[in-house]
Amino acid sequence: MEVALDALGWTLDDPARAERLIALTGLTPLDLRTRIEQPALLGAVLGFLEAHEPDLIACADAIGRGPADLVAARQVLTP
Repeated sequence: MEVALDALGWTLDDPARAERLIALTGLTPLDLRTRIEQPALLGAVLGFLEAHEPDLIACADAIGRGPADLVAARQVLTP
């Protein structure tokens, strides 16, 4: 779950990327605040990154992980 929370923080750190997350996932800012520890929400964030490889790689680099770590975390959170 730590990997997903780090990825969420990285995603929300950029306003344009945060807007794209909300637009593409259907999540709302309220969802992000109230459901932050739910596996489905965190899996959706990782799936969002996985769908755009440049973001997946940039996020993995920024949080000190490999892209495969993010993919594996998504698979655990949303089997």
